[in-house]
Order: sequence, then C-alpha cells, then structure tokens
Amino acid sequence: MPRLFGFDDTSRRRLRDDEVDPLRQMVSRALAGQSNADVAVWANGEGYRGTLGGEWKDASVGRLFRNPAIAGLRYDENGELVDAGHPGVIEREEFEALREREQSRKTADADPPYDYLLVGGSSTCGNCTWALQGARTNAGTPGYRCRPKDKDGRGGCGEVRIDAELLENHVGEYVVAELLKPGIRNQILKAQAAVREQVTKLNQEIEDLEARRTEAGMLYGKRQISSDSFVAADREITENLKATRSRLRYAEQMANFSLGNAKDLVRWWNTAPTASKKAIAMVLLENVEVFPASARGIRTVEPGRVVLHWRTLSSLSGG
Repeated sequence: MPRLFGFDDTSRRRLRDDEVDPLRQMVSRALAGQSNADVAVWANGEGYRGTLGGEWKDASVGRLFRNPAIAGLRYDENGELVDAGHPGVIEREEFEALREREQSRKTADADPPYDYLLVGGSSTCGNCTWALQGARTNAGTPGYRCRPKDKDGRGGCGEVRIDAELLENHVGEYVVAELLKPGIRNQILKAQAAVREQVTKLNQEIEDLEARRTEAGMLYGKRQISSDSFVAADREITENLKATRSRLRYAEQMANFSLGNAKDLVRWWNTAPTASKKAIAMVLLENVEVFPASARGIRTVEPGRVVLHWRTLSSLSGG
C-alpha cells in the first residue's frame, strides 16, 4: 500500500517535511473556495506530485481530503472521529471543515463551509474560559459560540455568541497594526528561531514516548507487568503523546509561516488563506477572550467585549 501524501512512511509515524507545506496550502485553497480540480491544477503547476509520482487529479485530491489521517485522526467503530495516535499535517478543525465542504458539494448546499480563523482554542469565552466553536446562526450566518453543557457535563456556559466576520475583522485590524510597528518583523524572526528549537525538542519527546510505549508492550508480552499496569501506562503515554503532538503542530505553524514580500499588509490580510492568517495571529496572540454583548442584536464590538492577550516573546512589539 502506498504511503499517504504528507507522511514519510506507511505507518504514518513521521511527517514528510517537503510535503507538509504543500498539503497545508492545498487544504487552505480548498477551504478558501477552490474546487478540487482547481487545487489539482495549482499543485501540478507548482511541481508537486502524488506519492507514486503521478499528477494530481480532482479525484485524488478528493480522496486525500477525505482521509482523516491527514489530521492525525481516524473513525472509530461508531463513525466518530478519534485520535489516531500519529501526527497530523492539519488541525482537526480544518479536517472537519473539509468534511463540511464535502457534504455541501454532495447536497449542493447554497451555503459553502466557512473557514473559521479563531477556533481550536484560539478564542475562549470570557465567562467560563471554554473554547469558542464555529457555529452558524439560525439564519445561516457564520459565528462563534460558547457551547452549553451537554448531558454529560461537557461544554461551557453557553452565554457568548458573536458574528464571525465581526470578530475576525476586529482581531485582524489589531494584528495588522501590530505587524506595522517598527522592528516587528526582526523580532518575529528571532521568536521563530526559538520556536524551531522547540520543534526539535518536541520531536525528541515524541520519539521518547513512543519508545516507552514499545517497551511497555514488550514487558507486557513477556508477562513482566500485569494487564492493569500495561493499560495504565499505555493510557498515560497516549495522553502525553496527544498533548505533545498538539504542541508540536502549534509550534510548527509558528515556525513555518511567512509574510513573503507583501508590500501592503492590509491587502495581504484581506486576501491570504485563513491558515496563513491564523499562523500570524498565533505568533502574536496567546488568546482572544470574548465576553457577552450588553444586549442582543448588537453589531459592533463594544469596549471591553473582546480582549486580546498578546504574547511576550523577546518584547515582541518593543514594549
């Protein structure tokens, strides 16, 4: 069986460096509204080829986008997405957006999937700290919400909802203003160098954890540890692997983004793929905190409603 594009081997234990960015760009273009055929034309034009050396086609791009492994996920016996125990090239939210996009294509839905900028923990509820999720309103307008608790007690307070365009434009204005400050690019380059060192350390941590998992399996196979001990060790290692891989994906995004030679940052922000804008925002911001509006139906960001928590990396903005 051929390996999956973006991975170095068929076991999918390691990402292939020269295919990670191309795959992320392909996904970003798809979520920005391009068809699979358009994505294939772009990828072929850039010289990218499939793992068997063939050119990309509409169908092959579609198969790649439908495979949850590209996000480090798999389907369980109930058809639910769960962690697959290996690294992913894209985020879970991006894969879910690809699924929504695919469903829209099948049903000819008039509303295309919305590519949310501030999901995945980038924005949180100011009331309860629960991560905001992308959710359309009853009218079909994209927005963010704090999901109320379900019957199992998972969720937040459910008190915060905000229009996606309103929030993202507000955050974008401040991010662009920060990027225009004198010396900011040099400071970002310094911060990226530190993050690249962190990527190396995180990769080593993952290798060590995988070695521990293998060792535990061997000890159990030799009956040197009990079943309960093995299950407990495997559960702990799996949780640590999941957390470390999440940190690794985040660090890689910070380390690999590039503004290129854009002369007009405002125009760049308005036209760049969401993945690129998210990478920039994640470098500058620790979190975006959103509080409830003073009344329903307000279409402005009231003072104090959105709080931006800026990173402190080598005095990034010069104070």
